[in-house]
Amino acid sequence: MHLADLIDSRSVLPNLKAQSKKQLLQELAHAASAITGVDHRLIFETLLQREKLGSTGLGQGIAIPHGKIKTLARVHGLFARLAAPVDFDSFDGQPVDLVFLLLAPEHAGADHLEALAKISRLLRDSEFVAKLRGTDTAEGLYAILTEPAASASHAA
Repeated sequence: MHLADLIDSRSVLPNLKAQSKKQLLQELAHAASAITGVDHRLIFETLLQREKLGSTGLGQGIAIPHGKIKTLARVHGLFARLAAPVDFDSFDGQPVDLVFLLLAPEHAGADHLEALAKISRLLRDSEFVAKLRGTDTAEGLYAILTEPAASASHAA
């Protein structure tokens, strides 16, 4: 699986502004709604319910909020680089500035897990993360996220 299978250039937000975790999830839900056609309130509630189980903040300024939505036909991703970090209840207490949202159909068990694992591996690579933090355009971020070298060096 390649990130290009999950995101397109519209799925990259280079300067997302949010003051809190809740506002961040709302902004992500609105952006994901525009891409998926799913009502933003349903996306937001899905993300909120998942966060109640435990924070999807991985630490080191990274979060991967995710959820399953019945009406989706495939897995969708959205990447956001925040204008300013926000508290995300991450286990290390660090605020989040890089977020990869993942939405999957209810029946996408293996695909959903494979996508989560792929994103998690990429975002644990300090060089890859440094490139993302050093780029402030949607085009540049999309190129980094979908570059063949990233997919090849992080293959499962």
